[in-house]
Amino acid sequence: MGMQLGYTMMTEQAGPKDLVGHVVGAEEVGFDFAVSSDHYFPWLNEMGHSPNAWVTLGAAAQATSRIPLMTYVTCPIFRYHPAVVAQQAATLQILSGGRFTLGLGAGENLNEHVVGAGWPPADVRHEMIMEALQIIRDLFDGEGYTNFRGEHFDVESAKLWDLPEKRVPIGFAAGGKQAATIAGELADVLVATDPMSELVEAFEAAGGAGKPKIAQMPISYGTDKAAAVTRAHTLFRWFGLGWKVNAELPGPSAFDAASQFVREDDVESSIPCGDDVEAVIEGAKAYADAGFTHLALVQIGGDQQQPYLEWTKDRLLPAWREAFGS
Repeated sequence: MGMQLGYTMMTEQAGPKDLVGHVVGAEEVGFDFAVSSDHYFPWLNEMGHSPNAWVTLGAAAQATSRIPLMTYVTCPIFRYHPAVVAQQAATLQILSGGRFTLGLGAGENLNEHVVGAGWPPADVRHEMIMEALQIIRDLFDGEGYTNFRGEHFDVESAKLWDLPEKRVPIGFAAGGKQAATIAGELADVLVATDPMSELVEAFEAAGGAGKPKIAQMPISYGTDKAAAVTRAHTLFRWFGLGWKVNAELPGPSAFDAASQFVREDDVESSIPCGDDVEAVIEGAKAYADAGFTHLALVQIGGDQQQPYLEWTKDRLLPAWREAFGS
């Protein structure tokens, strides 16, 4: 099977009812899977939204019947205790009829600072997510009660009373070889944002051979290319800052300041803008060549989803199937 085409429910740019309607449309159009961001804040004030992802995904699970769903990604170490994440994921797997994958990552200060626990350095966050992953895996095992005493988390006699028939697959976000190796050893899916073959290689070498490898790519579809470029710059100029910056900034105003010198030309050179199908296919080929099996596109603009879905059905999907054979 070739690289599958995914739809992104971007909670930062649309309200919950619209998000559910969009993913219903994505299923009808023929997308292979759908992912959802999980934010407390938008990246920029202009984006204007950030509903609860888990409630929205529950509604999406009931409103759809075929399309697989996934968090891209949930941070299980600050806003959510890992025992609660495990319960949420198990419940969503039941509601979706086995269509859910739990994507996990170390999160961003942007979303996690709200609980007042501070934002420790990356090595401490790494320790925390390893403990969280162990707790979640133990609860998914469903073997009696889970008790855990760690450096960062405690769990006291926890048990998931409603476990799905199909165990929830776990995706692990990796920005470097070390995280990709952990994903290969302990997770079922590699999650990434950049077309880096070294991530795929490390994942497969550590036990991930034959497992899904999912990435994400933004586009700004529109028949008026200049307007599409402006929209991408207005809403997505933060995108090129990189994970090391994105993980640390505390709020939308900080992202606005950090991206104030990003030009429209900079955005246009890094994000396919307009209605050129071949530009999207060319961008996606970098991920296929790197070894990714799934690619979720992000259409920039919450109010631009319906024309994007129509264009995908009529033009992008046929070209995608021809290019990637999925």
